[in-house]
Amino acid sequence: MLLASARIDCNCQVRHLTYGIMGSFPMKALHDKKNWPWIAAVAVVVLMAIVLRLQGRAWFCDCGQLRFWIDDPRSNHTSQHFLDPYSATHFLHGLIFYWIVSGLFSRWNWPWQCLLALSLEAGWEIFENTQFVINRYRSTTASLGYEGDSVLNSLGDVVACWAGLLAARALGWRRSLVLLLAIELTLLVTIRDSLLLNIWMLCWDVEWLKTWQAG
Repeated sequence: MLLASARIDCNCQVRHLTYGIMGSFPMKALHDKKNWPWIAAVAVVVLMAIVLRLQGRAWFCDCGQLRFWIDDPRSNHTSQHFLDPYSATHFLHGLIFYWIVSGLFSRWNWPWQCLLALSLEAGWEIFENTQFVINRYRSTTASLGYEGDSVLNSLGDVVACWAGLLAARALGWRRSLVLLLAIELTLLVTIRDSLLLNIWMLCWDVEWLKTWQAG
């Protein structure tokens, strides 16, 4: 009986200790100022997902399938799964945002610079999925059937931007500029679109470019 009672008490203490550690860990993370920008970044991404859902964006493709990669830029699955050829343009966002943030806020620590850059990307995802921009894409670009991004695809875009931030930080602006030009050229050759062309067509309707994009 005593042995059984001791085992029960020991098990209870282990449970209490485990729950105590698990319960106190988030509070310890919150109290550590080093974690604040990363916690804020997660909050920004969660908020982005909520806003996109409130805008009417689907969680993922209406086909009911979950795919990591879609290789056809003209497919109905484009912008509905985690990654597609246009994810490369969001990688380029990361390169450009890093140049901007590190240039304007050079005194900030890297985590805070990263938070600002990811906030810019999340803000763009929300703006890009407004009905105004969706209609603009449909009328002035080759994306005639564009219905907006799924929430899953927007999360993939943020991850691609994050990868671009890391690449720009590691490579420096000269080599990352070469990388940007190489990716732009590759996109123009392979899918007849690019970040620069996408922005141009979004702002100005050029019929011969739209015809060329449509192939």
